[in-house]
Amino acid sequence: MTNSGNNIKVAAIQMNCNPVGVKDIVQANIAKADRLVREAADKGANIVLLPELFERQYFCQERRYDYYEYAKTVDENDAVKHFTEVAGELGIVIIVSFYEKDINQFYNTVAVIDADGNNLGIYRKTHIPDDHYYQEKFYFVPGNTGFKVFDTRFGRIGVGICWDQWFPEAARIMALKGAEIIFYPTAIGSEPILECDSSSHWRRCMQGHSGSNLCPVVAANRVGLEEVLPCDENGGQKSSLTFYGSSFITDNTGEIIASAGREEETVIMAEFDLEQYRKDRQSWGLFRDRRPDKYDDITK
Repeated sequence: MTNSGNNIKVAAIQMNCNPVGVKDIVQANIAKADRLVREAADKGANIVLLPELFERQYFCQERRYDYYEYAKTVDENDAVKHFTEVAGELGIVIIVSFYEKDINQFYNTVAVIDADGNNLGIYRKTHIPDDHYYQEKFYFVPGNTGFKVFDTRFGRIGVGICWDQWFPEAARIMALKGAEIIFYPTAIGSEPILECDSSSHWRRCMQGHSGSNLCPVVAANRVGLEEVLPCDENGGQKSSLTFYGSSFITDNTGEIIASAGREEETVIMAEFDLEQYRKDRQSWGLFRDRRPDKYDDITK
């Protein structure tokens, strides 16, 4: 069911996913995420977004065959199981990113857990990057779910994953399917080869999706330095990424109304009047005046 006009509160969790000196990194990160989710719930959050692949370090920085063992089915994944219980306990929606195994295929996936603890379904990342230290094509098959929206207790939401957020087509399709808010779990940071800071560009892309679709956007990123030390399993590679945080939330015009810094672990929040946003989408006429019969070239 949708929210029927009441204001809702959304939260984005920003966290360091590479704790030092921890034996069981998955359980340590789930425990940290649990604490931050509960903090958001205590502040009134109805929907909470966690960062991309937050259970462990960003393993896609290197290529190792043994990391395929990290993948689990949606029913077996530790984070999904844990936050299914938390969502039901707290009466909130939680968006959980995880590394999914489906028989012989592996996906970068999110599960959307409704406020009663029911898993509303999964979305599999459509656009898979392959760049220096963002070597995701080694681990993930392009998603086969299509772009999806989920009817939660607090509204109809769309979810893309990281690289998806650079593609306007993804956001537009979710908006056409009725998304009232679009969420992007993310793992992005330094670009060592390009030697650029992409954080402002990253934000502007999503702000554009928000403004073009008159739909708020919520982005949750990780923070902190993650280093790869030389090892035989990875061919002796050495590298590092510094994840720049900068998680943010826009209103329905693309204006940033909540923002995190580049280093701290934190919870950011915003409140939306979804009924007013629905009226705004109608009055602006952006969807009324679309001409999809003229857009054939975009699919060629």
